[in-house]
Amino acid sequence: MKTLRRIKKLYSTFQNQNRDKTLEEKGNDQLSGFLQEDFLQVKHYFEGASDFKYRELQINSTYSAIIFYLDGLVGIERIELNVITPLLKNNNAFLNNPKPTIETIIEELSSAQVKQGETLQEVINHILLGDTVLLINGYKQFLFISEQAWEKRSIEEPLSEAVVLGPREGFTENIRTNTSMIRRRLKTTKLKFESIQIGNLSQTEVVITYLDGIAQHSIIEEVRSRLNQINIDAIEDSGYIVELIEDHPFSVFPQILQTERPDRVVGNLLEGRIGIIVENSPFALVVPVTFFQMMSSPEDYYGKFIMATFIRFIRYLFLLVALLFPSIYIAVTTFHQELLPTNLLFSVAASREKVPFPAVIEALLMEITFEALREAGLRLPRPIGSTVSIVGALVIGQAAVEAGIVSAPLVIVVSTTGIASFMFPSYTLTGAIRLLRFLMIFLSATLGFYGILLGVFFILVHLVQLRSFGVPYLAPVAPLNFNNLKDVFVRAPWWRMNERPEQTGKRNLRRLSPRNRKN
Repeated sequence: MKTLRRIKKLYSTFQNQNRDKTLEEKGNDQLSGFLQEDFLQVKHYFEGASDFKYRELQINSTYSAIIFYLDGLVGIERIELNVITPLLKNNNAFLNNPKPTIETIIEELSSAQVKQGETLQEVINHILLGDTVLLINGYKQFLFISEQAWEKRSIEEPLSEAVVLGPREGFTENIRTNTSMIRRRLKTTKLKFESIQIGNLSQTEVVITYLDGIAQHSIIEEVRSRLNQINIDAIEDSGYIVELIEDHPFSVFPQILQTERPDRVVGNLLEGRIGIIVENSPFALVVPVTFFQMMSSPEDYYGKFIMATFIRFIRYLFLLVALLFPSIYIAVTTFHQELLPTNLLFSVAASREKVPFPAVIEALLMEITFEALREAGLRLPRPIGSTVSIVGALVIGQAAVEAGIVSAPLVIVVSTTGIASFMFPSYTLTGAIRLLRFLMIFLSATLGFYGILLGVFFILVHLVQLRSFGVPYLAPVAPLNFNNLKDVFVRAPWWRMNERPEQTGKRNLRRLSPRNRKN
């Protein structure tokens, strides 16, 4: 206690001397070896942090020492057992030597991970990472003990990607748990994990993972370069990184795949792509990606290829429905009534007889209402969210028809469009289609089918121009590669998909032995 009282007396003087000095200015300073001075330097940077804890120790009644840590990030019981107890007992290292080396002291501690450092910056970094730091009077080195322990969510089924077939475990916010789930699926030394720190204040750990010998060096270097160029205060989720590294940030189409599923990440690694795992985020990123990859689901590879091909045809059909169905309805009812059969035309005209709005206003009212119900269903508690969105859509639609605000055919159109928008495996792609649907509505309301064709033309031109880390967004359709079409609109049998996509895996194209082929 005498040591701590002396520290408190010196602390006010130390604060005045160091008030204007930043950690960057003093971070590389070596520790002095005087316990009071070194501890004051550390405490100065944690002033006002109530979770900063420290404790004075007397080793063999000779050497004064202090341990400090951040409460909530360390396992207190393990620190007591592995650090404090060995030091307070008759420590052999100090009994047998007048001043033992720092390596000898490390050997006396039973903790599994004990290392040493020498600079103030290292001390601060290890405290913030959840390590326990030990300072001993007379030593210019400090010891940091990795006894981290904090609450974390258990592995659960992915919430944003429903699992029909395949593994039912999803990523969590713990980055070590996430990397271990990938490592369990790929037991090979070719699997690499590269860690970098991003965020001036958050110091968020970001891990780049890839398969050496399969992923292209140029893409790996590009990923490293873009991540290292990020200069931001904090990274709270992987979504921060998406906007900072994608090729075309102003495009509505996603150029980076976000997924909660480890099996989906592993499948992409096997094709030569690169994964990005972010600390405190359950969503991993995969680059580069293509439009057709966004339209595929992991379940496509777990079931029969015939059924997977059929489901893919349904997806692409309802992609057109989600994008164009309301605009086609508006174009037909406003400009091209002659395209409808006579009986259907009379039925539509009769249903719209009492509606006071033109078709475009009618469609916008229903579409905006449906989007509001969708968002309300997401924000409400999960047990009642889906019920409210479904019941709300039925009640509002029926009431709107009876009140003469909208016509019955439009309710069918909007409902079908809403169902179609739920069929895409990628949530970010769903958002792009939802937004473009409103653009197509305005074009069809002004130019009819000519506006729809003009909109589709500009969307296709835009897609052709997009790149994801240098890979064409519409590959392998544009540019055309017949060999890679086996896994685009159809899902060929595994014995036919014996090569990786050339855009990402051309360093090692062969992934299936010829002996597995079927004739």
